[in-house]
Amino acid sequence: MTTLAPSTAHRRPSRRRVTSTAVLYAVLIVLALVILLPLLWTVMTSFKTDADAVRNPYSLPHPVSIDAYTTLASGQQPIFLWLWNSFAAATIQTILILVTASMGAYALARMDFAGKKIIFGVIISTLLVPPVVFLIPNYLIVQNLGWLDTLLAITVPGAAGAFGIFFLRQFFVGLPVEIEEAARIDGAGDFRIFLQVVLPLARPALATLAVLSFLNNWNDFLWPVYVLLSPENMTLQPGLAMLQGAYRTHFAIVMAGAVIASVPVLVIFGFAQRQIVDSVAGAAVKG
Repeated sequence: MTTLAPSTAHRRPSRRRVTSTAVLYAVLIVLALVILLPLLWTVMTSFKTDADAVRNPYSLPHPVSIDAYTTLASGQQPIFLWLWNSFAAATIQTILILVTASMGAYALARMDFAGKKIIFGVIISTLLVPPVVFLIPNYLIVQNLGWLDTLLAITVPGAAGAFGIFFLRQFFVGLPVEIEEAARIDGAGDFRIFLQVVLPLARPALATLAVLSFLNNWNDFLWPVYVLLSPENMTLQPGLAMLQGAYRTHFAIVMAGAVIASVPVLVIFGFAQRQIVDSVAGAAVKG
């Protein structure tokens, strides 16, 4: 018994370690509350009446009312059509970004050709330009192509972004070259190696880029306002702005629309969460 006592005492966590762990958890709980409170406030407001939302904006809904959701479901505003337009546009653009970014990133990471560093530098330099600078040129291009008020206007212009190329290139550079060389010895060509060897290994990075691209298109407000003209072709973000009246805002209806807009994003993040964590962990290990 006397020989085991020092070992047992050594295994006990020190008071300083327990205190630091408690402080860490307290900070994390506070940060979680700060992040979740706006979402909880949005949900609570969506279940209030207009009068209760104005009179008691920070209280629990009393009485609980689903009038805001029934109003949206009644078809007075085509919110579910806006929801479908947003989902279709975000999905199509995400697929296009994954295709263009993965091919461009692999070429810049693995292939040798004249001017590769200059091309990569020019691509990276576009990240320093504010996106609003491209608003008028992109609008003129879309107008000349006859794409105004169509799905193409909100999917094609952003289908080849510098961030996706930069993000995937950094991941491809960290992959072992020996795996590709072994496939090349077995007779595989560059395109087959890219499809069957590199892309499966890059699944976490592709999932992360897919979520970021989907969110970027889903939350876009300014560009759809300029290129989408008719209410039935609107996406969700500019459509929700139409729920606000010129002289009166129905806060419960607006918050109900915001809740509906948040559900697909939360579901997609829930499914892709593991891939995102793997991507971040892989990047940390490589760093």
